[in-house]
Amino acid sequence: MRTDEPAGVFFDVDGTLVDTTYLHTVSWWEALRQTDQPVPMAMVHRSIGMGSDKLLDHLLGPERDRDADTKLRDAHDTLYAEYWERLTPLPGAADLLRACAERGLRVVLATSASEPEVDALRRALGVDDVIDTVTSSADAKQSKPAPDILVAALEQSGLAAERVVFVGDSVWDVVAAGKLNIPCVGLTCGGTSRGELAGAGAVAVYEDPAALLGELADSPLTRPR
Repeated sequence: MRTDEPAGVFFDVDGTLVDTTYLHTVSWWEALRQTDQPVPMAMVHRSIGMGSDKLLDHLLGPERDRDADTKLRDAHDTLYAEYWERLTPLPGAADLLRACAERGLRVVLATSASEPEVDALRRALGVDDVIDTVTSSADAKQSKPAPDILVAALEQSGLAAERVVFVGDSVWDVVAAGKLNIPCVGLTCGGTSRGELAGAGAVAVYEDPAALLGELADSPLTRPR
């Protein structure tokens, strides 16, 4: 591997940098309730991180009647949008992105959120000046755990897979990164345990962005691969 090639850090956003995991959980739970397809909230939470297509397959089964899928997605989106102006970065999120950029790492938001949601997330973070590349759901045919959004992030940023690390909060993030042999650092701030993230293959696990920032110098983000 050529160490003079550009290096970067890919970040998931929902639940990793911005405190939205449980907002998505409640929004999906209510959308399912409204269509008479109630699912326990704990099951919904364990599906967050997947795209809506895979999430609904996971919760309702692939053989379900898909006629209600559009209504479900629209209901979720409407419910979730009510929180946009109150979205809050997780502890240390903005400082972590700035610290990565100061070390010469390209900062990439590898998210499969919709473009309007991405705009709301970026406003909450307030660090557009250090962000190199941003993806959205329009860039991926399949959602996580498929690696499509990471492939799009590689293509758009011009970075090689051997020169990046992915930071995420869900098992689905870890699985997607593993399919491209990209090391994934897990954060438990999205509600997934250290054991689950490590068991899925995370190379290191921290509590939240602030904890990762505190150990940045010794973390996989800055250790040469």
